[in-house]
Amino acid sequence: MSSFAIFSAQHLPYIGGIETFTDNLARSLALRGHYVTIITNNTEGLSNRESLDEQISIVRLPCFPLLKGRLPLPKNYSKCRAELVEAVLGRRFDGILINTRLYPHSLLGMSIAEQQGLTPVVLDHGSAYLCFSNPLIDPFVRMYEDIITAWGKTRHHPKYYAISDQSAKWLTHFGIQAQGVINNSIDAQAFRKIASSRDFRAELGLKTNALLVAFIGRLIPEKGILQMIKVAQDPQIVAKDIHFVLAGKGPLADKAGGAGGNLHYIGPISRQDASALLQQAYLHCLPSRSEGFASSLLEASACGCPSVTTNVGGAVELIPSPEYGTIIPSPRPSDIAQAIVSLSSNPELRNRQSRACQDIVERRYSWNVTAQQVERALLA
Repeated sequence: MSSFAIFSAQHLPYIGGIETFTDNLARSLALRGHYVTIITNNTEGLSNRESLDEQISIVRLPCFPLLKGRLPLPKNYSKCRAELVEAVLGRRFDGILINTRLYPHSLLGMSIAEQQGLTPVVLDHGSAYLCFSNPLIDPFVRMYEDIITAWGKTRHHPKYYAISDQSAKWLTHFGIQAQGVINNSIDAQAFRKIASSRDFRAELGLKTNALLVAFIGRLIPEKGILQMIKVAQDPQIVAKDIHFVLAGKGPLADKAGGAGGNLHYIGPISRQDASALLQQAYLHCLPSRSEGFASSLLEASACGCPSVTTNVGGAVELIPSPEYGTIIPSPRPSDIAQAIVSLSSNPELRNRQSRACQDIVERRYSWNVTAQQVERALLA
């Protein structure tokens, strides 16, 4: 039985793929008999310490939650933060995993690993530069990413792993060779079983045979939200009674809520509602610019809901051929619309994709396997 620390810049209830990954990984490691401490930033104004059970605890460090929590910066001169960091240093860990290389919190995790005589293990979740779709901000964001990556690489010499093959390829851009891949995962049967009783077609006043396309995640530019809003206004999409249902929260929520047409914004939803929505949808749409290994791809596959997605992290692993889903060449509205209109006229292919994507996620992506991959990385 070992004691592990997971450094993650954000954690639940902050909603995102890395946050869900961290929570599920911690629980899987605990089921395998390990003690896990999640060390994160207090972006949501919660208690500084919390115990989920006898084997999982959370330490939340005071921070400035810039960009609505997307960029938590440490309160370096906070007495409370200093005391919490000292408490973490007082614990003895057998391995320290750091989610992503992108935050000051990541550098803190690397530093604490070294102070404990451990080699820090960084698990990268990206496959492209961070992007805010702002020509004034994005060049500085890329510069920031280059600097903080180089700082961690040269000062702390961690072992790097990637969440997907695409993520491993992206690391080579920074001169980093990934030691291996640690997959994102899902308990497919359990996710299906937790579905709520919500009937989204009835709530939205849609016909029972309307083709429902779901998106669940953060409403940020790099997820392709603006493109989906445009597609939902496309005359051929409207004529075929194809409806986009967007769930989540983020800076583009107001745009989604006021889009009209065949786009329906339902706000943030629970995992139970997410399961219900994906089981009622015919297709899942994720025209992202960048992903490490999107949890939403796994969740959709678990529900037998084929994805229409760009070639981002995890896509090729889950969609090795058109029999499993649809990989579009770009997030342009024309490419999204063309793929969805084509699938709307081919129910036989959609049914084959539904069976195949559910099968592949159940065979290859379990949390127990991911926990074993993490054990090997931390204890090697």
